Amino acid sequence: MAGVVVVFDFDKTIIDVDSDNWVVDGLGATELFDRLLPTMPWNTLIDTVMGELHAQGRTLRDVADVLRAAPIDPQVVAAIRAAYSLGCDLRETLLRLISRVLVEESQLLPLDCKLESLPVAVQDGMPMPLGVKN
Repeated sequence: MAGVVVVFDFDKTIIDVDSDNWVVDGLGATELFDRLLPTMPWNTLIDTVMGELHAQGRTLRDVADVLRAAPIDPQVVAAIRAAYSLGCDLRETLLRLISRVLVEESQLLPLDCKLESLPVAVQDGMPMPLGVKN
């Protein structure tokens, strides 16, 4: 399988939900999200909701805890592991910080698997994507 690259998107591929909506609902911000949704672009909306959650004392650990409860199809896990065992170069498109928490702790992928994720910084305890424009 040399030269084969398998790219996974996190939302609705690795987990069977949209992670933004899952986190918003799981952290109790659905009402705020629904109220702001018609008023701003998606990335601004998510940034605003995450800022409010942070102001309420929520942390990156809280976000990771909610994501850990997201549904993952065992067949997806088996397919990812099989592709890796065949020598495929696996990539995923999740924010690096959340990726590290979920992948390393859940052992969904082998620890030596290459994760080329969106770069992220932590600002006031919450993940902030770098280079992602609204």
